Amino acid sequence: MRFPAKSVIGVGTIALSLTATVVQSKENEPLRYPDRPIRLIVPIAPGGGTDILSRIVGQKLSQSVGQQIVIDNRPGAGSIIGTDIVAKSPPDGYTLVMVFPAHAINVTLYPKLPFDPVKDFTPVALVADATYILMVHPSLPVKSVKELIALARKRPGELNYASAGNGSSPHLAAELFKSMAHVNILGIPYNGGGPAIAATLAGEAHMTFGVMAAALPFVKNGRLRGLGTSGAHRSPLTPDLPTIDEAGVPGYEADAWYGLLAPAQTPEPVVARLDREIKAILQLPDVRERLAGLGFEPMQSTPQQFAAFIRSEIPKWAKVVKDAGARAD
Repeated sequence: MRFPAKSVIGVGTIALSLTATVVQSKENEPLRYPDRPIRLIVPIAPGGGTDILSRIVGQKLSQSVGQQIVIDNRPGAGSIIGTDIVAKSPPDGYTLVMVFPAHAINVTLYPKLPFDPVKDFTPVALVADATYILMVHPSLPVKSVKELIALARKRPGELNYASAGNGSSPHLAAELFKSMAHVNILGIPYNGGGPAIAATLAGEAHMTFGVMAAALPFVKNGRLRGLGTSGAHRSPLTPDLPTIDEAGVPGYEADAWYGLLAPAQTPEPVVARLDREIKAILQLPDVRERLAGLGFEPMQSTPQQFAAFIRSEIPKWAKVVKDAGARAD
C-alpha cells in the first residue's frame, strides 16, 4: 500500500488522552465527545480477521476515550448490510464501520449498491494492512513467480487456482495477477479463504492467494510453497519471500487493508479525535505484537490520504471485476 508519506507506524510514544474532546454543534454550543458508547459495526460474521482486528482496536479505544465500544456484527451481502447501516446513521461519531477491500470492490460487483462508497462516508483512519501469499502445491514444478508464469504460458488454461469465492478479495488478487502477468489460469471458487487453502493443500487446486495469517503456517511447514507476497514491500513476517512486484510482475499490489469510516458530514473535530486515538493505539507494544501474530501490519495515514486511497481503489478493482466477469454469489 503506497502513500505519499511513510505508511508504517514506527514504535513511539503518544499519550492516550482520557478526556473527552470538546466540539461545536451546529448551534455553536459545546458538546463533549464521546459522552456515551460508540457502536462499531463489523460487516462480517464473528471470528474472522476483520472481527478480531475490530475487537482489539475497540477494546483499546474504549480505554482511551473512557466510553464503551460496542462491537456489532452485521454480516451479509458481501459486507453491504452492515456498511449501509453506517451510511444511514446520524453523522455524530457514535456509529463507525470497519471496512476492507470489499468496500471498494462492491460498487462494481453489485449494480444496485444502496450507498455511495465515497460520498456517503467520512474516512476516519486506516488501521492495518495484510498481504496475501501466492502459494502453490509442492507438486507443481515451480519455485518462483517467474517459473510459474513461464509454466502457465506453456500450458494455457491447464493450471488452476482456488479462490475464496467470486468477487472476494483473494479472487480478484488472483485475477489481477493473471491480467498483469498475461497468463490464462482457471479460477475455482470455494466458500471462503479457509476452504480455498484446504483445496490447495489437498491438490485439488494448483495454487491460491491466502491471507498472511491463514497461509503462513502452511508455508513454514512446507505443505505449500510460497512464491511471493502481494504487498508493496516485503512483509516482516516473511522477509525472505519477495513481493510479486519484485519477483516478476512489476507494479503488482493487492493488499487486504482495513480502516474505519463514519457517516458523511461527521464533524472534523470528532474525526480528528478518533484518528489521533487510533494512531496512538497502533503504537502500543502489546497491540503491535498481537497484530503481528495475526499477520496484520499497523498502518498510518491522514483521513484525507485514506479518502484518496479509497477513491483510487475503486477504478483499480472495477477493471479487474469487469475483465474477470466476476459476479456476486
